[in-house]
Amino acid sequence: MSTIVQRPPLNPYLVLAIAVAFPGAGHVVTGYPERGLRFAFFTLLFVVFTWHFSTPEQSFVGRSAGGLFVWALSIPDAYKLARVQYEQWKSKRLRG
Repeated sequence: MSTIVQRPPLNPYLVLAIAVAFPGAGHVVTGYPERGLRFAFFTLLFVVFTWHFSTPEQSFVGRSAGGLFVWALSIPDAYKLARVQYEQWKSKRLRG
């Protein structure tokens, strides 16, 4: 009989750093690739929209504000998912 060894989830702070660095990547590394790809897609989509509908006099941040907003929403979401996974793993490990 073989035993399945389950690797521990990534540290939530590492997932947070990955989510800050790349839109949607925090979700992908926590095991939610569809959610991460949706966040990445909508980040890019809203960057294109706000870039297209803003004036050239706006700063880079102003011209890509829509995408940055979606990206900013994805960061705590990825962290929360990672934190929940990590806490569940810790409680299972302590129980036996």
